[in-house]
Amino acid sequence: MSKMSTDLQRHALNGPTMGTRWTALFHTAPGRNPEPIRAALQAAVEEVDDQMSTWKPDSDLMRLNAAPVGDWVPVPARLMQVLGLALEIGRASGGAFDIGMGDAVAAWGFGPGPADPGGIRAAIAAQRAPAHEALDLDPAVGRVRKMAPLTLDLNGIAKGYGTDRLAETLSAFGISSALVGIDGEMRAMGLPPDGAPWTIAVEAPDPSRRAPHSVLALEVAAIATSGDYRHWVEVQGRRLSHSMDPARGAPLAASPASVTVLAPTCAKADAWATALMVLGLDKGAALARAQGLDALFLTREGAAIRTHGIGPLFAPSAMSPG
Repeated sequence: MSKMSTDLQRHALNGPTMGTRWTALFHTAPGRNPEPIRAALQAAVEEVDDQMSTWKPDSDLMRLNAAPVGDWVPVPARLMQVLGLALEIGRASGGAFDIGMGDAVAAWGFGPGPADPGGIRAAIAAQRAPAHEALDLDPAVGRVRKMAPLTLDLNGIAKGYGTDRLAETLSAFGISSALVGIDGEMRAMGLPPDGAPWTIAVEAPDPSRRAPHSVLALEVAAIATSGDYRHWVEVQGRRLSHSMDPARGAPLAASPASVTVLAPTCAKADAWATALMVLGLDKGAALARAQGLDALFLTREGAAIRTHGIGPLFAPSAMSPG
């Protein structure tokens, strides 16, 4: 190890956001005050939450949700960016990633309020157009309008985007090597001082404990996982995942235990993990190959977990057991 690497000071910062915590691991020259960096990181994720939260009635997203169909609504640039990416992945996934499922998310109890049987029936019966067909974006002016009744929910992309904002904020401070994340959505920048890649665990899909399934070594990449084992509701003795099936207006009836995606940005990884989760192993793996995505599907076969890797980054030689 070089003297330069041992001279650097390690910083491990964190703070609250989106009902969980953000983290940032990086190194600086000794004596550098991390507090301005911490404050900027906190401000970056708070901006994302203020614009995109469904838990804050006054967020920009909720203001858009409340607007009448056909009315143009001004939105800030970051929300516009996320909406544009969400609609792009919605089209590319054939509607598997659909940010227009906010009514179903809330009805089934995955929003701020409890499950609502009347709302569940309405969500299932709704004749809905996918968001990429029902939402009209005007980025040049900074405005959006709904062309059909639509309740937007960005929970499948906002944490990923927030993680990207953490990375961008560190870059603005001249920090080019870091590992940042929000609730398991992670982005690696550069290499640590010792020159070894960042190690990131893919979590085992076990609702009773947190343990690694496998470990990846990353240099410049983002990773996100969608799974059925952290957030669910139980209906008639059956556990249903928080991931919504746009075709049914209800939680997925059958899905992989988890899907992990690597991408250049965490927002893309986050959204694609959700889309592939909705599509399932066969269709999801085919789309991942067509899109050139690196993806890891974990499926249950009785008490066993089976691994299905798509792309070179999830080849057995690229992963080590947890």
